Amino acid sequence: MTVWTKRMTHSYSAFAGAVPAIGDGGGAILDASWRRCGDYALDPSRPGLTDLLTSVELRRSCEEAGPLLRFADPELDRLHGIVGGLEYAVLLADPAGVVLTRRTAMATERGCRRWHLWPGAIWSEQNEGTNGIGTCLAEGRAVTVHMNQHWRVGLRYLTCTAVPVHDALGRLAGALDASCIRPDSDGRESALIRMAITDSARRIESRCFMDLYRGHTIVTMGDGEGSSAPMLALDDDRRVVGATHAARLRLGLPPGDPLSFCLTESARSAEAPGFRTAEKAVIQAALTTSRGNVTVAARGLGISRSTLHRKIRALALADAES
Repeated sequence: MTVWTKRMTHSYSAFAGAVPAIGDGGGAILDASWRRCGDYALDPSRPGLTDLLTSVELRRSCEEAGPLLRFADPELDRLHGIVGGLEYAVLLADPAGVVLTRRTAMATERGCRRWHLWPGAIWSEQNEGTNGIGTCLAEGRAVTVHMNQHWRVGLRYLTCTAVPVHDALGRLAGALDASCIRPDSDGRESALIRMAITDSARRIESRCFMDLYRGHTIVTMGDGEGSSAPMLALDDDRRVVGATHAARLRLGLPPGDPLSFCLTESARSAEAPGFRTAEKAVIQAALTTSRGNVTVAARGLGISRSTLHRKIRALALADAES
């Protein structure tokens, strides 16, 4: 019997035939995760709880997280204030799936200890199979794993929703998770929980980004989707020196790479559709700084006044003073 067949058999026996389709609540994400679990050769019926790091190993993981923990702490408090009343624990994990810190109420403390929703617990997908933190990190996107959608049968009484958190250089820095030990059976809360977590992940990323580029001009590229807000950091010469994960995706830029380019260069602006949006944001920021004075804005951008006028018309920006 393959591990895949074994998992489906366990699901059937545990729920008397009420086996949810793999795609329910997560579609292709959960389907792909279950298939990876088969490749990992994980035994879905394995007893015991997830592994825990030693205190020394956990301290090292927290140190490696850098400023992420410092900026995440107040946001974890705020998020738990929103979802804690629904008996959710809030956890922040690093890219390896190690829980670095968490927030929980006294009423759920015992359950969190029982399930190892605890700092030092290793919730990677390779370690625990399909779960909120591990599958979110494996996919790099938000996921909800509801009860029997977990790979391990022993986790079938949990509901976990996790979203990715990115650092100031656009790299995956970890996952923000809300797990409930007494979830509603139909999972109706999950959509609302995901909205709250997504907002918190954006706030954490924004704080990291604005701290790293303190003193730079920060411009946004419109509304973002998911847990990353599209923002750019400009130096005094109006060159782009920083971009968040969402901004890098729009501009076709890889995460982690140092940046230094001018969006007002027409050749560069044609490289990707996102450059037009970014160029518009940069020019708007220059006009705002110059209080609408095109001559001053053009000087700050390093282009001629006539070129800036042409770009203002092409980008359909508001009229500015000459």
